[in-house]
Amino acid sequence: MASAGAHQGSQLPAKGRKLSGRREELAVHYAISPLEDDPVIKQRLLTRTTTTRGEPPLKKLQKKFVAFATEIEKDTDNYVECEKLYKSFLQEITTFELPLLRTKAVIDANRREKDNFNELQEQLSQQILQAQSDIEDLKKQLEESKIERQHKEECEAIRRLIAVQPPRSETQKIISELEKEIAALEAANTAASRTLDLRKKQFSLLLHVVDELQNTIDEEQRNLAEELRNAVEEQKLSLEEPMLTVDSEAGTAITISEQSEAMRID
Repeated sequence: MASAGAHQGSQLPAKGRKLSGRREELAVHYAISPLEDDPVIKQRLLTRTTTTRGEPPLKKLQKKFVAFATEIEKDTDNYVECEKLYKSFLQEITTFELPLLRTKAVIDANRREKDNFNELQEQLSQQILQAQSDIEDLKKQLEESKIERQHKEECEAIRRLIAVQPPRSETQKIISELEKEIAALEAANTAASRTLDLRKKQFSLLLHVVDELQNTIDEEQRNLAEELRNAVEEQKLSLEEPMLTVDSEAGTAITISEQSEAMRID
């Protein structure tokens, strides 16, 4: 049926389409501007009117009450007319009360909806706080996961390096051989140190002996020189005799040695 209606609508004459388009253009022009909607709606709610030109229900109720009161105050026998005005007044009261009851129900519903909204807002606020707390916890877990992943990657890199290395037994064998070589080198070093110490002591002893020999030689040379000097002096003393000659020209007495000394000077 919907497709049939659409097909019939597509078969409308061009003139009908133009008229409908004209009505849509005219419908845009409102009696009041959109800015005046709120005051009008507020006035309608206060006066309980549904149209801008309608009479307010409270004013209608007032007129019914005044007509009923006026008819009662008359002295004539107008029981039928009073009954009629009384029923009309009660009907107007009922008509006036119905919107009030409907408005009260709407108000109660709005209050319940507001309470539900406040409760929902509080729940949403708690959920937001819980979500924020969960986000912080997840951030911490993410950081911990990143650190754990980094550690795993480092462990994997170390494992690969270890896998490239030779087996433990071979490494231990190489270490044992190196330890033996180190022990042999240490023993050789100890022996060399002892030999060096011995050579140092021997060289020190040699230097001490050479020094003693040098001192002995110097002492013997000094003694020999002293003995030679003493022998020369003794020879001189033995050769020198108190032979005095008289110098005829100078009239002085000189010894033979002095004469020979004077001859060497000449």
